[in-house]
Amino acid sequence: MVVTTNNSNLIQNTTHKVVVPFYVYAAVSFLAATVLLFISGDSFTQHYFQPRTLAITHTMALGCGTMIILGASHQLVPVLIESKLYSNFLAYVSFVLAAVGIPLLVCSFFHFQLNSVAEAGAVSINAAIICYVVNLAVSISKSKKENVHAVFVFTASLWLLVTTLIGLLLLFNFTRTILPKDSLHYLSLHAHIGIIGWFLLLVIGVGSRLIPMFLISKYDNPKKLWLIYFLLNGALISFIVLFFSGVDNVVFIIPLACTLLALLFFAEFCYKAYKQRIRKQVDEQVRISMLSVAMMLLPMVLLFLVIILIVFSIANTRLVLAYGFSIFFGWLTAIILGMTFKTLPFIVWNKVYHNKAGLGKTPNPKDLFSESVFNRMGIAYLSGFCLFVAGVLLTSIIAMQIASVLLLISAVLYNFNVIKMLLHKPLLK
Repeated sequence: MVVTTNNSNLIQNTTHKVVVPFYVYAAVSFLAATVLLFISGDSFTQHYFQPRTLAITHTMALGCGTMIILGASHQLVPVLIESKLYSNFLAYVSFVLAAVGIPLLVCSFFHFQLNSVAEAGAVSINAAIICYVVNLAVSISKSKKENVHAVFVFTASLWLLVTTLIGLLLLFNFTRTILPKDSLHYLSLHAHIGIIGWFLLLVIGVGSRLIPMFLISKYDNPKKLWLIYFLLNGALISFIVLFFSGVDNVVFIIPLACTLLALLFFAEFCYKAYKQRIRKQVDEQVRISMLSVAMMLLPMVLLFLVIILIVFSIANTRLVLAYGFSIFFGWLTAIILGMTFKTLPFIVWNKVYHNKAGLGKTPNPKDLFSESVFNRMGIAYLSGFCLFVAGVLLTSIIAMQIASVLLLISAVLYNFNVIKMLLHKPLLK
């Protein structure tokens, strides 16, 4: 059944029973991460490698970011390839394995007990990602339709698997001698493969499809997207080669420059899509998603400063913490907040009303959540994010405490609207 709306092609093939649990899990994880942030504000005045920071980072990266992306991609990939998802069963298994593994890993990090419980959690997460990659691979192989967006998504899924496998090795390396150096040495490798290979590659691949769709824009530029694709993968591969080559830190400017160039091209892509839009009025959900594109530049600037300082043998923990925070609570969270309320309403609408077509007038998908609550969420989120980054850079615990309250409020409002949608009952006029 296809929803008859401007975004009807979002609803194809995959049942809501597969997709919705991922959204719910991500919403709860966002709330949990902000609670952890609220009770762990002083952790951001210390070294970045410590229990609570690890717990918060993995709650956002795995519980929130990865889970919502897995759910959304199960819905979106069939649209991109114009074919059915290979296996709903594999999607269910992927959810269950990840849902079990993530809290095991996060709790172990929080208490810094890297024992068999943490290892079981990591193994479960890797099994979930393998199910996801296999599902995508078979789905795409059975389709006659190929496009750059599907390639972005599948390549990102492979990098995700590499990221989780490295994480598994690092975890075992804490208690066993598996790698030639300690786990902390490989932390930046693990993090940046996940950030660039998984999150950035996938967000750009999906965003370049959804943003023009929601703007109702005719703009499309596959050549530019392929250029971005090769720039990002080239940046990541060169980073890995340089990491194991033991070269001077200043050389890492090369993959950073490639990544920054890719971001600028993507920003140009989004700007042209915005300028050529048919719908002149842009809703707040798309505005936040567009803002997230600009927010991608902040981590790049901070990383550039980190590299320059390292070249001069100056370690600045505050910049590293601000860099990580601006990724997971910055552009990644912003695009999640925006796109949740552009995709989930159509999924819920289709679930509730697909058998009621012609029986009466139905509400619009956007009427399934409270726009005023969404706007308050956006204000609390942006205020909290900016204040927290300032607090980290200035080492102001008071600023970070106030900011964490604002971010917690934004998470509560986010969950309120998600629950409101999921509890929606049929309204026919």
